[in-house]
Amino acid sequence: MENQSNKTAMNLPYIVGITLAATLGGLLFGYDTAVISGAIGSLRIHFGLNDLQEGWAASSALVGCILGASVAGWVADRFGRKPGLIAAALFFTISAIGSAIPDTFSEFIVYRIVGGVGVGIASMLSPMYIAEIAPEHLRGRLVSLNQFAIVFGMLVVYFVNYWIAGQGDQTWNTETGWRWMFGSETIPAGLFLLLLLFVPHSPRWLMLVGQEQKADTVLSKIMNPEYAKKALAEIKASLHQDLSKPKVRILGQGFGWVVFIGIMLSVFQQITGINVILYYAPRIFSQLGGGTTDTALLQTIVVGAVNLVFTVIAILTVDRLGRKPLMIFGSLGMGICITAVGTTAYLEITDSWILIFMLGYIASFALSLGPVVWVLLSEIFPNQIRGKAMAIAVAAQWISNFAVSQTFPMMMGNSYLMDNFHGGFPFWIYGAMCIVTILFVWKFVPETKGKKLEDMEALWRKKSDLVPEEPVAAGSTRV
Repeated sequence: MENQSNKTAMNLPYIVGITLAATLGGLLFGYDTAVISGAIGSLRIHFGLNDLQEGWAASSALVGCILGASVAGWVADRFGRKPGLIAAALFFTISAIGSAIPDTFSEFIVYRIVGGVGVGIASMLSPMYIAEIAPEHLRGRLVSLNQFAIVFGMLVVYFVNYWIAGQGDQTWNTETGWRWMFGSETIPAGLFLLLLLFVPHSPRWLMLVGQEQKADTVLSKIMNPEYAKKALAEIKASLHQDLSKPKVRILGQGFGWVVFIGIMLSVFQQITGINVILYYAPRIFSQLGGGTTDTALLQTIVVGAVNLVFTVIAILTVDRLGRKPLMIFGSLGMGICITAVGTTAYLEITDSWILIFMLGYIASFALSLGPVVWVLLSEIFPNQIRGKAMAIAVAAQWISNFAVSQTFPMMMGNSYLMDNFHGGFPFWIYGAMCIVTILFVWKFVPETKGKKLEDMEALWRKKSDLVPEEPVAAGSTRV
């Protein structure tokens, strides 16, 4: 919306309500991916894992994430965003139960992959659904709420892991404690499934499948009927282009370039090292910081709290400052801090310094690549290719996540790297990737602040010099 009258036409309580329901997918995303941090030590002992198997225990869920993200676009376009989220909730529930009761390491891996499928679907569909029901002037903040939910889910499970670990000694945790950690996920998964029964279908998906009347009904709940009609007309115009214009498809017509940008944003979010910190924080603090396991778990909670606080700051500023400034300056802070982590490890200056620099890294990520990449991915793709294009980008994100998560324990367990770099080597690699991220965002990523979703096709066509960008008509309604 560009003016105050348009803003006041919104049914804000209803919009926020369905947004919060959708963000439970983000909470489960965070919960499922971070629960491994408290359980990985016990799993290693219980199943007798080596370094390679430990990496597989942490990263196996990411195989499911890749699969889930790969099919999420097809599911979203064929059945709708809402049924896709319901399927994700079912996968979360099955995984939580199965991961808590395995007799063998192979069984554990299977159920972690099942949960990963749920994460992959939810990681794409939750922000996509929110973007498609959000007013333009609130879209950045509402989509960022999904990242807040991811971070909140991580913080919750850090507390849950710490509490469960305190219920018994090391022997109890090795045999039983880690099972309760994974089983606890059934509570938020069940709540997510229940709330999804009450949210509407995305109006843009309804238009994609020709259900114009139902789309009008949903839009009329989001805003008053007058503005709903205008919004419906704009969505319809973006989906039904004049036949004289080039056909919209993933590759060609300028859209291959935007898909490439989406893929690279996803890759940079991962290869800058964030999930190494989130998955392996207790091990990093124990191995490099010299603390006990209990102290490491407490430090992990501090990491989660900082992540949450600075994500809130990003939510409050993303629609004011814009996407690019947050991405560039946040990546710079990440690069400085993660390089410092590697340097302090190399110089064997541990104690509190490792924690301080890791908190600075987490704060910078929470202001930039954490929430803003998801905002950009939900915004930059034109309506007609959004489902498929976002699926490709999110699948690339999980592939990168898998590569980083699988290689980190191998690097930390490598005797040559530890003897010569004292654990600092991988963190220097992540710092270098932060610099590459800054250059890419500065050169290639457009600012999407204040643009409606229906503007995206014209923006990319203009960049490819295929058709002139048409001005937005005066008084148009932006949603």
